[in-house]
Amino acid sequence: MNPAKMDMRHMNVTRLIIVAVGGQGNLLASRVLGEAALLADIPVRMSEIHGMAQRGGVVESAIVFGNARSTIISDGEADILLGFEPSETLRAMNKCNPNTVVITNLSPLPPFTVAIGKGQYPDLHLVQSIIRRKTKKLIAINAVELAKEAGNVLAVNMVLLGALIQTGILPVTIDNVKEAIKTRIKAAFVKINLKAFDLGFQSAQKN
Repeated sequence: MNPAKMDMRHMNVTRLIIVAVGGQGNLLASRVLGEAALLADIPVRMSEIHGMAQRGGVVESAIVFGNARSTIISDGEADILLGFEPSETLRAMNKCNPNTVVITNLSPLPPFTVAIGKGQYPDLHLVQSIIRRKTKKLIAINAVELAKEAGNVLAVNMVLLGALIQTGILPVTIDNVKEAIKTRIKAAFVKINLKAFDLGFQSAQKN
């Protein structure tokens, strides 16, 4: 085996948690990251935990980069937390530690209980304050607005992926991810998704 590749396989392990509500496209984002890791010749393990099967249930993905033995990310072990929905980001804070970097979409998708008046959605300023207090850094962006700017509100996942890659924490390059987007997404939607990725990347730079 190439010595450079050997070194890569003994790289530090990086643990990423992605939380979202069903229908937000986080599983596609996870698969793009997995493809990008393969392109970079980096070991990657993934697992998904689904809530309710229908649209609206919570979906959590755990992605471990590097030569790890398990896909399980225990409480306090996440290096990065990527939240597609602010209240779900807050709910997943148990996975974080004081060195964790958190990226969250600021556009709420209130759960069913709030919609029918049985619950109360947390204040977004309070959500951000709690996260900042407990972690190393918070990157908070309105991914829905940026997705609309890119040309499709469904490109929220690519906006957040761009913000994630901008942190430089994951062992994959921009080129790896863009190539994976071209591989994993239908040709007709590639241009919009790449624009959404770039907008997310640029927005994270300003945070």
